[in-house]
Amino acid sequence: MSRTTRATQTLTKAGIAFTVHSYDYDPGAERVGLQAAEALGEDPSRVLKTLMAEVDGKPVCCIVPSDREVSMKKLAAAFGGKSASMMKPADAERLTGYHVGGISPFGQKKLVPTAIEEAALAEALVFINGGQRGLQVRLDPKDVRAVLRAIEAALIA
Repeated sequence: MSRTTRATQTLTKAGIAFTVHSYDYDPGAERVGLQAAEALGEDPSRVLKTLMAEVDGKPVCCIVPSDREVSMKKLAAAFGGKSASMMKPADAERLTGYHVGGISPFGQKKLVPTAIEEAALAEALVFINGGQRGLQVRLDPKDVRAVLRAIEAALIA
């Protein structure tokens, strides 16, 4: 497994401090984020999942703790929209250039508006997908917000 991806290159170029952690990705896992947290021996609230969605038909990215669900109503409100829905996996892969299970918010093919769950910013360090299945980067959530120019919002149900 390569430890250099578009995601890690984006973080390096931005001067963000991070460490890379790999784990055995289970393609059959019911919830990939929770499987990553367990494999890394981390609390699921510190292992964030990257979800691709649409607000009023426009693509957005949202980052939330792996043990929580996104409220579509809160997601739409965060972007000033009326409705939100999850993006189809094939559309998410095409837009980001990553495979489902390995979608990172960093280094996506097309930059889209991003929101991060406000509760995640209370953590000292978080894990986020590093651009491929079984690869996580560990970094300060405030750096995540800064490099992605993400809005901070209450997104979880």
